[in-house]
Amino acid sequence: MELFEEIRREYEFGIGTIAGVAKKLKVHRRMVREAIGSALPTPRKKTARPRWKLAGAVAFVDGILELDRKAPRKQRHTAHRIWERMRAEMQECSVCERTVREYVRERKTALGLVVNEVFVPQSYDWGVEAQVDWYEAVADLAGERIKLQVFSMRSMASGAAFHCAFLHATQQAFLEAHELAFAFFRGVFRKLRYDNLKAAVKKIVRGQRREETARFIAFRSHWHFDSEFCTPAEGHEKGGVEGEAGYFRRNHWVPVPQAVDLAELNRRLLDDCRRDEQRSIAGRDQNVGAALLIEQQHLLPLAAEGMDLARTSFPTVNSMGCVKVLTNAYSVPLKVGVEVHAKTYANTVELWKDGQCVALHERCYGRQKQVLELEHYLDVLSRKPGALAGSRPLEQQRRAGLWPESFDAMWQALNVRHGKQDGTRQMIDLLKLAKQNGHGRLRAAIETALATGCTDAAAVQHLFHAPDLNRTPCEEIDIGSLERYRRPVPVMNEYDQLLLSGGPR
Repeated sequence: MELFEEIRREYEFGIGTIAGVAKKLKVHRRMVREAIGSALPTPRKKTARPRWKLAGAVAFVDGILELDRKAPRKQRHTAHRIWERMRAEMQECSVCERTVREYVRERKTALGLVVNEVFVPQSYDWGVEAQVDWYEAVADLAGERIKLQVFSMRSMASGAAFHCAFLHATQQAFLEAHELAFAFFRGVFRKLRYDNLKAAVKKIVRGQRREETARFIAFRSHWHFDSEFCTPAEGHEKGGVEGEAGYFRRNHWVPVPQAVDLAELNRRLLDDCRRDEQRSIAGRDQNVGAALLIEQQHLLPLAAEGMDLARTSFPTVNSMGCVKVLTNAYSVPLKVGVEVHAKTYANTVELWKDGQCVALHERCYGRQKQVLELEHYLDVLSRKPGALAGSRPLEQQRRAGLWPESFDAMWQALNVRHGKQDGTRQMIDLLKLAKQNGHGRLRAAIETALATGCTDAAAVQHLFHAPDLNRTPCEEIDIGSLERYRRPVPVMNEYDQLLLSGGPR
């Protein structure tokens, strides 16, 4: 800029010719003409530099972005996430994050994956407001890809958030997730902001008025918080939790998580929520965890006890040993005609009789399905052993991975040794042992017996109960005082001679 000014001054008030100015200032005549034409230099063309360090990782990045085209839209990789994976999986490729960001931005633009959003920053007082929402995510549970509904509650003052996954976004799941979130934050926010969720809103009236469901009103009264609902189709009114869902999905749901079951997945999500307390939000002096400690002092105290969220019914045991709960049949170890108290929760179904929980099942969200537990039919099978081989409870036990090959091997060996009827009865007696100390202990006892070549039911029962056997340890005795009773060992030489001689002469 200073050179352009000097050229213009020299041309106007000095030499006055292009060639003279160029010779005096030792610049090209083309630059002199450019300076005379405009006081601002023409912006330089950006030279495309080859990315030598990134060359070895281009195929890796392109492969991730290509897979993202088939992944759920909200579970795709960010440039930062790709760079983190490169550092972990391609340690020989040392590329700075900026280079990766530029390349990913170009490729996403070419693939049509770029989405731009605008957010308006807000300010909140401690413990006043939290925002609640559901979002969808995909996980691999027991090797099967399942779409889940994830509950999210975000504190607007501290930025801390709680996430919990459910199979379905039912009202029971909605209310149970609230109680889990309150326990996570160790207090209750004074106001919660929602979309117009069916679990809470029965009907949208004019303006901000809502006709709420009776169950949500009772729940809100129990926990002493207020609720506000956004304008329909205006999700930006709760932009905090919307942004939190996107952040959490990108950082903890990518790549698609794998877990044995939903309980294990939720334990991992809770750990991720705790780890996120170490992050810092732009423009704030302390990290999320430190801010949460301050905010917890301003939250409303937790209720003395949670609200009973179960959906109750009183079905009767039918001839199949089941009770019908919400269109599905669940097995129960009771006689036909007995009435039970069924409590249905978001993920489980509890069956009670005389104040005791007699059966606990994972809730089935299908229709006209049977959820059967083999243990509930063992007494009947003892009288009808021939029904075990083709029984549906055994089929479901195999499908759930609770019937290993060692059980079949022991069953077959018992049938060979005692006959089909008696062998099956002995196998059923072994299965009854699992009620006492669990399925894992029975499996270990059977596998130990098979490994030693033993196929006797009594031996398996001994191995099963062996850890509980009380063996009194031998106490140490001081024998020093007994030394005075020591006697020499008798000599048997004469007796040996007597034996050799054949008796007295």
